[in-house]
Amino acid sequence: MHTVFRIGEVRQIDKKRSLYEVDLKLTSDDDQQLRQLTDHIREESSGSSGWHRIDDPKLANIYNNIAVTYNDMGDYSKALEFYEKDLEITKKALPPNHPDLATSYSNIGQVYNDMSDYSRALEFYEKAHKIYEKALPSNHPNLAISYSNIGQTYNDMGDYSKALEFYEKALKIREKALAPNHPNLAISYSNIGQTYNDMGDYSKALEFYEKALKIREKALAPNHPNLAISYSNIGQTYNDMGDYSKALEFYEKAHQIYEKTLSPNHPSLANSHLNFAAYAFQIQKKAFQESNPAFASTYSWFGRVYRNTKDYSKALDYFEKCLAILQKTLPQRHPNFGITYSNIGDVHRLMGNYERALSFHQKALNIQENVQCNSLNCATTYTNLGETYREMKDYSTALTYFGKGLEIREKKLPKNHPDLAVIYHNMAKLYLGTLKYSIAKENIRQAVEIAQEKLPSNHPHLLYYRETLEEIQKKL
Repeated sequence: MHTVFRIGEVRQIDKKRSLYEVDLKLTSDDDQQLRQLTDHIREESSGSSGWHRIDDPKLANIYNNIAVTYNDMGDYSKALEFYEKDLEITKKALPPNHPDLATSYSNIGQVYNDMSDYSRALEFYEKAHKIYEKALPSNHPNLAISYSNIGQTYNDMGDYSKALEFYEKALKIREKALAPNHPNLAISYSNIGQTYNDMGDYSKALEFYEKALKIREKALAPNHPNLAISYSNIGQTYNDMGDYSKALEFYEKAHQIYEKTLSPNHPSLANSHLNFAAYAFQIQKKAFQESNPAFASTYSWFGRVYRNTKDYSKALDYFEKCLAILQKTLPQRHPNFGITYSNIGDVHRLMGNYERALSFHQKALNIQENVQCNSLNCATTYTNLGETYREMKDYSTALTYFGKGLEIREKKLPKNHPDLAVIYHNMAKLYLGTLKYSIAKENIRQAVEIAQEKLPSNHPHLLYYRETLEEIQKKL
């Protein structure tokens, strides 16, 4: 028997909007009422009438809801199983160019994208898109969603030029079809801003994030979760730019909204997807839907900023709060655990607790190397491990992990991305420690060149890289 919940109390969080909090209680296998219900369903589905057979179109909706729940829990294999059952019924019940069939293909594409199987994601997204192009007007909103889905996959693949191409197609449709302050225009601006941020083009990212924010401030209630998303996006960019006070200002705005609208253990407070059973998920889906399915944790945001400002005890406190919520809401091997373990491990490194750091990084890798997730997250853990071993003066092991992290980032990121500069700088420090000054100089030169091009002139990373360059030059 699959997991079944009883719906307990349903509380309206905000009386002005249809946003609810639902108490769910797990049933047991010997629940008498549940047993009677499943026996009844089994009897009905075995009837002779075609309407009650396993290809009953009503079952497609049930399979879809179950798949949504499994996908949000990070159980992608189960999500695929039920989405494929939904697709099988939909293909039998509908004409080949029906928009609902495109939706089924798109749902499967989303799961493959979440699994980082980008070629399969594109395969299903393109199937969906072909149907939409045939069945819908050229300015239909579903076409814009389809372009956005494809753009998201290219963005996750690190193919930012292709991502921008599809995001801009979505934006053109929305600009023609929607009012200037429609919230879906904000989604397009936010997607484009995210791509520029991932490219390390922070000024362009801010430009588009601020466009999205202006629309949301006019169109949405002051405590709407999508406003929190805008604030967190802008905070992320300021954090990446090294302006930590501005980052905290926007993160705090986002956190205030989440505290007012969400329960204390809600996954949006802990860097996760919405994680409820199908009924609860459907109630809340509209309020939280964004093209990017991941919602960054406010605790994780604060942890990153305090780590960057060297307030390590506060950083550790926030990362541990994030972990505590994940442990209550997500399966143990969900990819978000890997990110959080790696963050905690890095703070322990910075505090000089190397054994604790190694322990948490290994926990992260146990997930990231064994479940399908974004390989850039794994690259971050490899880089953090390399830096831990470098500080422990185990240079050969450090170099191994730096090499693994560098290989992934070189494949996934532009050649001038600031995250590549981080590894080049780490390797420069390693070669400085092993007295290989010429190799150290080459690595620090690459780090400084990238930072000078992509970061503000007062960014802490650029200043640190220049200090390392001076130190190496003195040795030559």
